[in-house]
Amino acid sequence: MQYLLVAAGGAMGSLTRFIIGRKISEKFTTGFPLGTFFINITGSVLLGIVSSAGLEVNRYTLIGDGFLGAYTTFSTFMYEGFNLFQDNEKLNALVYILGSLILGIIGFIFGVEIARMIKII
Repeated sequence: MQYLLVAAGGAMGSLTRFIIGRKISEKFTTGFPLGTFFINITGSVLLGIVSSAGLEVNRYTLIGDGFLGAYTTFSTFMYEGFNLFQDNEKLNALVYILGSLILGIIGFIFGVEIARMIKII
């Protein structure tokens, strides 16, 4: 059962990532990977909320492991960060990598606090 929940959540998460990433790329033309940056930060906030919500195992498996696991993307983050360095965009690479890590941690903490404020915890 848990495999099906991860697969269903993963399908929804990857489609959501694809759609949002494409919309951001169409709207903002920049050398900075804004779509992946936005997706990973919002995913961190959502994971903070979901992991603090006290969900029963199947709901967490669907949303946390499945949806958010596929929605966020470490491999694309690494690929884009490395390409910025290769393209001699060192400042953009540093802002992207460090910004993603720092804002990801802050976003997760923020999500935990949101869950506390709305009394999910």
